[in-house]
Amino acid sequence: MSGIGGIGAGGGINQILAMRQQILDRSQLLQQVHTASTQETAPAQGTGSGFTDALKNALDGVAEVQKKSETLSAGYERGEVTDIAQVMLARQESGIAFEATLQVRNRLLSAYQDIMRMGV
Repeated sequence: MSGIGGIGAGGGINQILAMRQQILDRSQLLQQVHTASTQETAPAQGTGSGFTDALKNALDGVAEVQKKSETLSAGYERGEVTDIAQVMLARQESGIAFEATLQVRNRLLSAYQDIMRMGV
């Protein structure tokens, strides 16, 4: 009995898990490279613009991840992309990035409200 796409059930799961681990490893490596390059350029910026730029870069990154997810999903629906694992990982990454952004927004809003309630 063969699994999805002619891959055996045991081998297919192992291949998917190995592919997932490779994607996670590459993502972590890219994150480390991005962090290292950001740390090299951060001291040259002022403190006020550093936060603004970091926030803008983070939001741009989330938008890029969501766009990639939408592109892969649309490609899968049209039959252009055949790797469902890649599509699902992109969708999960997009969802997590959105949730993290939402949590940061909530914390910033809460901090702003606390500051506004303070007496001078």
